[in-house]
Amino acid sequence: MVLMAVRSDDEIRGDLSYLFDKASQALAVRMTAALAELDITPRGYCVLSKAMPGELTQGELAEIALLDKTTMVVTLDHLEGAGLARRTPSRTDRRARIVETTEEGDRVVANARTIIDGVYDEVLGVLSDEQRSVLLDALVGLVGAGGPLSTVEPTPNAPRRRSQRSSRSV
Repeated sequence: MVLMAVRSDDEIRGDLSYLFDKASQALAVRMTAALAELDITPRGYCVLSKAMPGELTQGELAEIALLDKTTMVVTLDHLEGAGLARRTPSRTDRRARIVETTEEGDRVVANARTIIDGVYDEVLGVLSDEQRSVLLDALVGLVGAGGPLSTVEPTPNAPRRRSQRSSRSV
């Protein structure tokens, strides 16, 4: 039997990276389980929901979904194969593809949004309305436009590591 060390709330409070990683990981697991009934992943939902206006190129969509180009291609291949999205040539750049959702993709996004809203309500439901508002405002202040975590600058000579699967932005 392996015993896991228990960290105090004070110790955890001082480890911002752990707090963000743990919250992201736990939320991704819950969302993955909740979306399984629709046969879509949080990443697939993220891409579909952002593609709904049908105006973004594959590259633009990858950027706002926080996905690298290879992951975007694999994700779109799966979504197209499932009949949820399609790529069409751009009218202004023959090298670019516009990503659009199909009617079935729109239906899946609507159903997934309801499920995700339920997960969010469950997770945030332990907080008072005031705490919820403060938390969300603080996170937007950190990652929103102009926030200290709004952009990710590449680190030169950083060691390469395998990327973890993540829900990214939903």
